[in-house]
Amino acid sequence: MNPVLTEQLLLLPDYLQGHLALTFAALGAGIALSVPLGVIAARSPRIRHPLLAVVSMIQTVPGLAILALVVALLGGQIGFVPAFIALTLYSMLPIMRNTVSGLEGVPSDVVEAARGIGLSPRQRLWKVELPLALPVVVAGIRTAAVWTVGMATLSTLVGASSLGNYIFIGIQTRNLTAVTVGSLAAAGLAIVLDALIGSLQWIAEKRAVGVAMRDLKRSTAFAAALSVLFSLALVLTLRPEPKPDFVVGGKPFTEQYILASLLTEQLEAQGLRVEQNIGMGSDIIFEAIGAGTVDLYVEYSGTIWGSYMRREGNPGRDEINRVTQRFVSEQGLNPLGLAGFQNRYALAMSRERAAQLGVSSVQDLEPLAAMLQAGGDLEFFGRSEWQRLQRLYGLDFAQELTFDAALMYTAVEAGQVDVISAYSTDGRVAAYDLLLLDDPREALLSYDALFLASAAASEDERVAAAIAPLLGAISDEAMRAANKMVDVDGRPVAEAVAYLRASLN
Repeated sequence: MNPVLTEQLLLLPDYLQGHLALTFAALGAGIALSVPLGVIAARSPRIRHPLLAVVSMIQTVPGLAILALVVALLGGQIGFVPAFIALTLYSMLPIMRNTVSGLEGVPSDVVEAARGIGLSPRQRLWKVELPLALPVVVAGIRTAAVWTVGMATLSTLVGASSLGNYIFIGIQTRNLTAVTVGSLAAAGLAIVLDALIGSLQWIAEKRAVGVAMRDLKRSTAFAAALSVLFSLALVLTLRPEPKPDFVVGGKPFTEQYILASLLTEQLEAQGLRVEQNIGMGSDIIFEAIGAGTVDLYVEYSGTIWGSYMRREGNPGRDEINRVTQRFVSEQGLNPLGLAGFQNRYALAMSRERAAQLGVSSVQDLEPLAAMLQAGGDLEFFGRSEWQRLQRLYGLDFAQELTFDAALMYTAVEAGQVDVISAYSTDGRVAAYDLLLLDDPREALLSYDALFLASAAASEDERVAAAIAPLLGAISDEAMRAANKMVDVDGRPVAEAVAYLRASLN
């Protein structure tokens, strides 16, 4: 078997376990909330429209936005809980709407007949209306199940393990095998879950009308087999696992995956049990380290200066490092020291395109910007650096497009955009023959890599011993080469980690 595929399949049990736990919990909570609310809405026209409007409005909010809002409302908590809440909210609309539609579709003469024989409203609901509305309600549950399975892949971004780990890490590292495995696993899970719910629905309906016993036995056997399969999977998701000593976090790009793996190996060498939680956004992981739900990760001085401190200007590399480390200490976080390299933003163009336009620095773009398209990563156009670039150089591009970091480089290589916000230690800069434009007015900040730790991690001597060999020991060149191994050469992250460790100063 292909070693890359083998490596991905070994990760499947853990990712699938997390995905199943989220799906079952959110879908169960969604049913428990939505069916009663649907009954109330069907009974009271006054409540129905505002209730459905609120649930519909939730559905229109992008999934990533709901996840971010839930994390913020929970005070920076990450992992299962915010993902569960967001998925539950997302599952409610089809179940509630179908419950209302199913109850409204019950023939009025049937309801009158039930009333005529003396059934109370509660008895009519349970013995007549809900049984007749059940096929429509179950159809809504089937839709919600498929939506929940798909939506659960986004939970990776808030630190909850799922099949989305395959997809996000695969996109960042250009590992199509990982993306394929994750996508097929999620699609297969959705299909099997839909088939299970559909078979149970069919059995219930056919028993009511009476069909051939042989057909019922076959369908019942199929449903039983699927039920056993999902029951076993659910038992596995509920199986308690040893609590890790520390959690290592990481943002959603290749360099962070490599550094998180390096930190994990260093901690494990000290006899510590470590869990990785990678793929989180900058704000989420910064809040998580403060809340103690992440114990160790690598942050960048420029991100702290511009995004968290909201500082303007560029006082220079040394001053930024001094002020940002003091700031994080005042926030109750614990800076353990600098890694030795910086991964700063730099505007980049393909050398061929830059030569055509006669561009070698950012100020050369001033008269040309209105005719050019710019691409940035998921954060760049909202950062203070971009505002400074606009102010100091008067940049106003014809179009500003936001990309996943991996796709951003592909876009400039293919000529879909003219300029991108590249990273100085990204191996794709050299591989794609990109020119990093000079910044004579120093609009762009320095971005020294800084080890940040939770209170618990900073007080553990074993953590200090694990981090000590890394302090000031990783050069720009070594980090760039390690990133290139993954992003360009398609090598596993483990090989890049081994290279980086061998290159330590």
